[in-house]
Amino acid sequence: MSVFDGLKGRAGELKGKAAGLVGENSGKIQDGIGHAGGFIDSKTGGKYSDKITSVQSKASSMVDNVDGQDGARPAGSPNTSA
Repeated sequence: MSVFDGLKGRAGELKGKAAGLVGENSGKIQDGIGHAGGFIDSKTGGKYSDKITSVQSKASSMVDNVDGQDGARPAGSPNTSA
């Protein structure tokens, strides 16, 4: 068994653990995404609101995908609840 085989196995374990943590804390993560976007938007005076909203939507969709709550939306479509 090479070093890379061990790393691949460990990466799979870590991915599963990360997905579990995201699933357990998805509400907190979604709140953090909203707060961070609002903070950045206020600091930039609304100059980049459209870009911030886009990033928030994509990040929220990623959290939903990991959490398994994304069954109704096709992959890649934005989350409108952000």
